[in-house]
Amino acid sequence: MSQEPEDVKPKLNLMIAFEGTSITVKVRPTMTFAKIFQAAEKKFEKDPGSFKFTYDGERVNAQSTPGDLGMEDGDQIDAHLEQIGGWRS
Repeated sequence: MSQEPEDVKPKLNLMIAFEGTSITVKVRPTMTFAKIFQAAEKKFEKDPGSFKFTYDGERVNAQSTPGDLGMEDGDQIDAHLEQIGGWRS
């Protein structure tokens, strides 16, 4: 009688889009977004912390996980360069 180990969790393929380019990352539902964001910043050749990420129009917290947000295979996260300033007197 063969049983799969209970700690084996399915992986999700998430798409991260930035300026018309997208990458696919394979993650576990329990992986924090901090690790996912680091991989995306490296892939897009941006400095750490330069992106802000959104999912369904809501900001994604780095300590959250795909499971926390109820994400499914093939969902997309949008990456935006953080903008500072913009106010003129």
